[in-house]
Amino acid sequence: MRILDRYILTRFTFNFVSSFVILMFIFIFQTIWLFIDDLAGKGLDIIIIGKFLFYLMPDLTEKVLPLTVLLSSILTFGSFAENYEFAAMKASGISLQRAMLSLIVFVVLLGGVTFFFANSIIPLSQRKIYNLRKNIAKVKPAAVVAEGVFSDFEGMNIKVDEKYGDNDRYLKNVIIHQKNNQSKNNVVIKSKQGELVSSEDSDIVQLILTDGHYYDDIESKKNKLKYPHAKADFDTYIMNIEIPELNNEDLEAERDISTDKMKNISRLKKDIDSLKDDNYRIVRAFSKSISNRIGMFQPLDPNDTTETRTSLQRKQDSIRQIKLDLLRKNPARQDSIKQDLIYLFPEYLKVQVINSAKNATTNILNSVRGKKEEMQKRYKIYNMHILSMHNKYALAFSCIILFFVGAPLGAIIRKGGLGLPMVIAIVLFLVYYFIGVFAGNYAKEGNIHPMLGAWLSTLIMLPLSVFLTKRATEDKGLMSFGVVTDFFKNLVKKKSKNEDDDS
Repeated sequence: MRILDRYILTRFTFNFVSSFVILMFIFIFQTIWLFIDDLAGKGLDIIIIGKFLFYLMPDLTEKVLPLTVLLSSILTFGSFAENYEFAAMKASGISLQRAMLSLIVFVVLLGGVTFFFANSIIPLSQRKIYNLRKNIAKVKPAAVVAEGVFSDFEGMNIKVDEKYGDNDRYLKNVIIHQKNNQSKNNVVIKSKQGELVSSEDSDIVQLILTDGHYYDDIESKKNKLKYPHAKADFDTYIMNIEIPELNNEDLEAERDISTDKMKNISRLKKDIDSLKDDNYRIVRAFSKSISNRIGMFQPLDPNDTTETRTSLQRKQDSIRQIKLDLLRKNPARQDSIKQDLIYLFPEYLKVQVINSAKNATTNILNSVRGKKEEMQKRYKIYNMHILSMHNKYALAFSCIILFFVGAPLGAIIRKGGLGLPMVIAIVLFLVYYFIGVFAGNYAKEGNIHPMLGAWLSTLIMLPLSVFLTKRATEDKGLMSFGVVTDFFKNLVKKKSKNEDDDS
C-alpha cells in the first residue's frame, strides 16, 4: 500500500510541478505585456526589470496555484482512469477515497504553505513592487510621463503626444496644467517641443520647452466679473523640477506607505478595529454637529426644577399660545395659521426668515452630501481590509476544494494529457475566478458583506466537489442522460394517456 501511495504521489507531484511551471510562464508573459509600457525604453537595467518581475511572481501565485491544483488533479486521475489503473485498484479492493488519501494529506499541507505565502510573502512582494515603481518614476522622470494622457507629476499635469530619443528625453506637443497652492490648474502651458535634461551632479531636472504659449488665469477678488488673465508667447521656457537625491536614489528604498494588500493577518485585524472605531467616532461627531446646528435633542434646562420639560418644549408651548391668540383675532385664516409659522412674524421679517431657513437647510444638505462621500471612501477602505484578510484564508481553502473537484472529475472523464483536461480546468477556473472578482467588487462597495465576497467562489465550488466525489465513488458518469430521457418519455406518455381518456 505504501508503494501505491508513493506511486500516486509521484505522478501527482510531477503533474503539479510541470503544470505550475507552464502556467507561471504564461502568467509572467501576460504580466510583461501589461507592464511593457512602464518598463520598455526607460533606460532601466535588465537587473531592475528582472527584480520587478521577480517581485510580481508571488502575487501571481494567487491565480496560478488554484488552477495548478485543479489541472494536476484532473491530469493525474484522468490518466489513471484512461489506462485502467483505477479498474485494477478497484479489483484489488482499493476505493477512490483510499487512492486519494496520500494526495489529501499533500494538498492539506499545500494549503498551509499557501496560507503562509498569502500572509507573509505576498504582502512583502506588494510593498517591494510599490516602492520599486515609485522610485523608478523618481529616478527616470520620463517614465512617469505617458503618451496621449495627462500624468500627475510634481505639482503639475503633463500630457505629450510622443516621446523619442535617448531614454525618451525628447517630447512632442507638450501640454502642462500647473497647480497653484489651492491645487487649481490656473496656468496652462503649451509647446511644440520639449526636453527633459538631468545631470549627475545636480538634483534638478530641467524641462526645456520651445515654441509655445503661456496662459495664466489670474484670480482677482476686486474684479470677479472681468476674468483677468495673462497670456504670452515664448521661444524657450525652462522649468526646474527638484527631485531630492535624484542620482543616489535607491530603487528599493522602503516607504512608509501600506495598503490592505501589503499587510498580514495580525496587521489587518488591528487596522480593521482601528478603522471601525474611527468611522464610528466620525459619524457620531458629525451627527452631534448636525443635531446642534438644527436644534434637535435639546438637553434639560438646569433651571427647570421639575426636570421634565426642556427649553424646546417651553418654546413650543409659547408658540402654541401665540397661535391661539392669532386664531382669536383672525378666525378666517385659521387653516394657514395652524400650518405655517411664518404668520408669527411681521411682514418685513418674513422674507428674512424664509431666506435664512433656506440657506441653513442648503448648508446642512451640502455638509451631509460631502460627509457621505467621505464616509463611502472610508467604508470602502474598511471593506477592502476585511476582504483582504478573508482572501488569505479562502485562498488556502480553495486549493483543497479544487482538488476534490479535479480528482473525481478526472476519474469520471477518463482522459489524460493536456487536451480535454486543460479545457475543463480552464473553464472551471474561469467560473471560480470571475465569481471571486465580481463578489470582491460588490464587497468593496458594501453591496454584500466582505466576508461573503471573499468566500463566495469557494463556497460555490464546495457542493460541486461533494457531487463529483459522490459520482466518482459510485462509478457513475458526470451526468446520467438516461434519467433525463426517461423523464421526458414518461411525461409524453402521461400526456398522451390523458388525451385518450378525454376523448
